[in-house]
Amino acid sequence: MAKETTNNAQSLKTLTKSSVWDVQENDIFRMMEAGEKDAELRDSLRHYADIIRSAFMIEEIKDDKTLREKYTKQGYKVGNIRLSEDTKVTWAIKKRPIMRVTDLTYENIRHITAAKLMEVIERNFGGGWDSLSQSIQDIIEHGFDISTTTLPKDRLHKKGGMYEKKVADGYEVLEIEKGSWVEAIFAKLKPETIKPRMKFDMPKGGDEDDEDDDLPEDDYNRPDEDDIEIEEPDDDDINEDNYRTTFVIDSVADEDAESLSDFIADE
Repeated sequence: MAKETTNNAQSLKTLTKSSVWDVQENDIFRMMEAGEKDAELRDSLRHYADIIRSAFMIEEIKDDKTLREKYTKQGYKVGNIRLSEDTKVTWAIKKRPIMRVTDLTYENIRHITAAKLMEVIERNFGGGWDSLSQSIQDIIEHGFDISTTTLPKDRLHKKGGMYEKKVADGYEVLEIEKGSWVEAIFAKLKPETIKPRMKFDMPKGGDEDDEDDDLPEDDYNRPDEDDIEIEEPDDDDINEDNYRTTFVIDSVADEDAESLSDFIADE
């Protein structure tokens, strides 16, 4: 995992389904113990237990020596948790392993290293990037910059080529042989970005309806007045000799057109 050291900065108040991947088993027991003493958090311990379960395997066990030893041998940490004033349980907890591509989620993808990602992809039957489902690719690209290339073996490591440039730029590389060709998958953790928030200031002394008054009028699709020539009709000049409606009949001959012409002629 990317961060194996104890994270004393975390607390239940800051814990999310993403940040919980940064903490370890001992941190969980420390935070839950602190939550027992915090009146503001005491009634929400079960809620935080659900968040913890998204990143940790949790087994509620009887507090006896045999079970403690059993789970300890399997890599679990065992301790007592008070979920409410009347409920005290013994937990055996262990961080969920990320071994397969199906273990990857939007919450944990930024909490593994590029090297770890390559190990996970390599276990996917050696099929390469295109063998991953679109949903898995989307999760990976949420946390990593990914690029691929497929070249003959003797050209992949060509001096000054893409492989050399990517490695120099800090990318991890996974090579997957495909006959006499090799697919290279390059991965690098994306820097975290903070989305800017747009702030709109209300005009002083005005109400919300006044906002529309300050918006510029959209004249983009409106023609210039100089380009429009409008001739106002004079009702006195309109008579049966100069007012008519014209029907345009297609000159292409077909049965319908001929019958229509004959009808007009008969009239």
